[in-house]
Amino acid sequence: MDIQRDPTLRVTLMPRDTNRHGTIFGGIIMSHIDLAGAIEARKSCGPLNFVTVALDHVVFHKPVFLGDVLSLYTETTKIGRTSVTTRVIVEATRADTGKTVRVTEADVVYVAVGKGWKPVPVRRSRTRTPRGSSARGKN
Repeated sequence: MDIQRDPTLRVTLMPRDTNRHGTIFGGIIMSHIDLAGAIEARKSCGPLNFVTVALDHVVFHKPVFLGDVLSLYTETTKIGRTSVTTRVIVEATRADTGKTVRVTEADVVYVAVGKGWKPVPVRRSRTRTPRGSSARGKN
């Protein structure tokens, strides 16, 4: 996957985010994945209200430790009639060594909603397109 090198979101992890083993709770990482994916959905389809409907294929490759800095990189992989699917790659820069490693990845599906929380059609942004499609939406 060709991911942008400017992260969509970057966070440092604090003591409140750790479990009794000194590693970061997976749910904390999933929360950041959800936020980064939603930012990507809005970049791809404009200022709509998106709700998360699925976190698919979440894989925790390596643990994340206190003080690590997480960089979350995103890419839109699919735009449907009312939904957007984003791919989120999470890398951790280790606090003790400065080494950067891939720690987590996930696919997240969002649905655009309007009044009454009913799904509404999404529109492709002219500046961001899913991998493999053109700016005019031909795919």
